[in-house]
Amino acid sequence: MELSGGEGSDGVISRRNLLAGAAGAIGGVVLAGVPALAGAQQGAKAPPLPPVPDDPRKVLGTPTSAVGTRSRFFAPARTPTGDVTGSSLSPLQDLTGTITPSDVHFERHHAGVPLLDPARHTLLVHGLVERPLTFSVDDIRRFPQVTRTYFLECSGNGRAAYRDPKPDLTPQKIAGLTSNSEWTGVPLRVLFEEAGAKPGATWFLAEGGDACLLNRSIPMEKAMEDALIVWAQNGEPLRPEQGYPLRLFLPGWEGNANVKWLRRLELGTRPWMTRWETSKYTDPLADGTARQFSFEMDAKSIITSPSHPMRIARGWWPVSGLAWSGRGKIERVEVSTDSGKTWEEAALQAPVLDKAHVRFASMWKWDGSETTLMSRATDETGYVQPTRAELIRARGIGTDYHTNQIYGWKVMADGRVFFHGET
Repeated sequence: MELSGGEGSDGVISRRNLLAGAAGAIGGVVLAGVPALAGAQQGAKAPPLPPVPDDPRKVLGTPTSAVGTRSRFFAPARTPTGDVTGSSLSPLQDLTGTITPSDVHFERHHAGVPLLDPARHTLLVHGLVERPLTFSVDDIRRFPQVTRTYFLECSGNGRAAYRDPKPDLTPQKIAGLTSNSEWTGVPLRVLFEEAGAKPGATWFLAEGGDACLLNRSIPMEKAMEDALIVWAQNGEPLRPEQGYPLRLFLPGWEGNANVKWLRRLELGTRPWMTRWETSKYTDPLADGTARQFSFEMDAKSIITSPSHPMRIARGWWPVSGLAWSGRGKIERVEVSTDSGKTWEEAALQAPVLDKAHVRFASMWKWDGSETTLMSRATDETGYVQPTRAELIRARGIGTDYHTNQIYGWKVMADGRVFFHGET
């Protein structure tokens, strides 16, 4: 950690060096960031898998290995992939429990995933502070750490199901821009206290180290409440696509404000009104106004099974899914198996944590009749997840962010399941 009067410099790159390294950078770094393209470029082929033995008891198994792999019979994956500016969604329908495996945690990038050297990466804290400070990654890791379980959700999660609900949507395509992880880091208030945040500081600007220098204005109250500077996820350092080596984490707040690849925190007296909170990530409303700085994610739930493209048989089925709220704990989840005529409270899988996914389940005996399954979440503030019609009346069909309507699954008489978005 060192005193600093400004942002400093990463060094000078000459035009000659830049041109000399361009071909190698494009051929190696960029393609390496897109596995499908890198593999195709190098002509790489996966080794053939050994056949499954008729009697595994009579054949020696595989030896120990440096890194474990999933069973060949289970292959969850994000989709879509290959976009430098875009997103890839978590396969909610393939997962159990509440923790999202790190390798299928959703992605949302505006300029691709940068390659940052943790030995060179720093975090500058400046502005309205007594002592501008520059922290190395090792400095951050030396502070007393905390570990918390929280969900993360893109504010655009659910847009497709809200704007244009189609029967072939899956849980992944509907709500796959949310994931739930165990996060390890240092409370942000500790760093601000170390730098001597001045009483007049009411906002801070968080800036990332990717090519678009994404930055967001955040109220100081959040920093002093539960904000974290995170360096680990699910027991290991952050994955590059999740902000390695450092990210800002704001429990319960929209994903874009949780700035990845964090490099700078500037304290001030008002929001900076960056492009990421004016032209983007602002909610247009039907009356021509817009909601700005609508940070908190509203209570939401989705049934992940049964869901499209499943086909079910008559008999007992667990109606299971996930619920979460940016305002605290989920108080209850109700499930309807008769198209919303009646609702029954589902069981919540303990522990029910603050601002985290909770798994719910309710047993249902299907008799072969056509019906619609729905779930409805209520959080500890008393907020109840609305229908799509209620949300349209409140916001208009043109809103882009923070959609959280009730989702339905239409079960046909032949057992096929399709998305039902007109709730």
